[in-house]
Amino acid sequence: MKVIILYHPNSEHERTVTDYVRDYRMFKGQDKNIELVSLETRQGADMAKLYDVTSYPALLALAEDGRLLKLWQDELMPLMNELDSYSGQ
Repeated sequence: MKVIILYHPNSEHERTVTDYVRDYRMFKGQDKNIELVSLETRQGADMAKLYDVTSYPALLALAEDGRLLKLWQDELMPLMNELDSYSGQ
């Protein structure tokens, strides 16, 4: 599973996003990667359109083949255990 957070850097929710990533890494006790993707890049804008993301930040749990498993939007970040349930770890 791949986890991506789409967000606007230098916005009011940037701190929420960076704190969540830090806390998730501490929770797992290892270097679990959550990829941060700026919506101000072509990649971020394309992802938002592809997965129909309308509120930010948005956390996407994706299967290895790119299929959307779960989407959380608008600062409703999932509990750490909930996110882990999608990764099967």
